[in-house]
Amino acid sequence: MQLSIEQKDLAKFLMVGDKVLIKPKNPQAQTKSGLYLPPTVQQGEKIQSGYIVKTGPGYPLPLAMEETEVWKKSKEEEVHYLPLQAHEGDLAVYLQNAAYEINFNEETYMIVPHSAILMLIRDEGLFE
Repeated sequence: MQLSIEQKDLAKFLMVGDKVLIKPKNPQAQTKSGLYLPPTVQQGEKIQSGYIVKTGPGYPLPLAMEETEVWKKSKEEEVHYLPLQAHEGDLAVYLQNAAYEINFNEETYMIVPHSAILMLIRDEGLFE
């Protein structure tokens, strides 16, 4: 399923919960032996890789309730999250069948739950 989004700025995207926005890497069109693969074969792979563009806040944690005085009004507390391991700029290896494809400004992005990410490759010197 594809979704086309008409928006001007990727910075306005907010990822929800444990979702991660990934820009897929261009898969190798040629095998090591020199054969050229059609795009349908490349897209049918079970495992894909791409760079993380945006991450959600993480898994929401339940609020710690004090049951000593139930009649007291409780003030609105902020929601606390367990942060994700994935960070923007990481190379993620993820399960293709768990990803949702969207098109934005004629480019393809994948929305992937954090649980579908198998491995992260972080290069600290990449953005220096």
